[in-house]
Amino acid sequence: MARRKPGEGQTVLVTGASAGIGVDLAECFAKDGYDLILTARSEGALQEVANRLSAAHGVQAHTVAQDLGANGGGSAVAAAIAAKGLNVDVVVNNAGYGHAGALTSSDMQTQLGMIDLNVRALVELTYIYWDRMLANKRGGVINVASTAAFQPGPLMANYYASKAYVLSFSEAMWEEARGTGVHVSCLCPGPTVSKFRERAGTGKTKLAKNAGAAMASMPVARAGYNAWRQNRAVIVTGGRNAFQAGLVKYIPRKTLLKMVRNMQSPAT
Repeated sequence: MARRKPGEGQTVLVTGASAGIGVDLAECFAKDGYDLILTARSEGALQEVANRLSAAHGVQAHTVAQDLGANGGGSAVAAAIAAKGLNVDVVVNNAGYGHAGALTSSDMQTQLGMIDLNVRALVELTYIYWDRMLANKRGGVINVASTAAFQPGPLMANYYASKAYVLSFSEAMWEEARGTGVHVSCLCPGPTVSKFRERAGTGKTKLAKNAGAAMASMPVARAGYNAWRQNRAVIVTGGRNAFQAGLVKYIPRKTLLKMVRNMQSPAT
């Protein structure tokens, strides 16, 4: 008899699942037998990922094309899932974006949309499925934050603040779920090879120039998945990133602000 995989009979919802870390997190779950529900804005890209992972790992893979940044986007995804007769055991809140530059270097909608996607949609989806997870005493949530979560970010203030919210929210929910069988983990990557950098414009900063090679997305996703399996509240990927995140608490605040501002400044 074939050995039963740990995720068989369960379904994971992955947001931002058309590229990068989201795709690789979906693959980590699929390898362990979880059926997939993938959501992002692009139906074509989602379907390609769903077809590939379904064929490679013998799981069911469904898609829901939706802009989660739109008001009520999370509820719209949940309604589409329910209409397909599906249930969700695990939520991976990966969708998000950033913008490098001073607050008014972009239009207001870019800044407010960042809050809508990075924070509001994440809370919305967690809220929708949380009670079912607790009732079933299994499943859980992976929230993708960033090493940006550990300090304020002049010249990228709104993004850093949104990820600080995600980190704080995740740790609190981990404590609420302690002892229930529901796992919560916050994945905090440093610079990672993905479309995020291209959209955010962070590749042109001093931080990008001096940080060395960005990590590939699969090792980041695998670390996040393994941390969630172990019910670790927070995982920072990469030894250098983990060291720097831990060092932040020992640096005087004004000094830290100047340091981050300098790192987020355009490279010359």
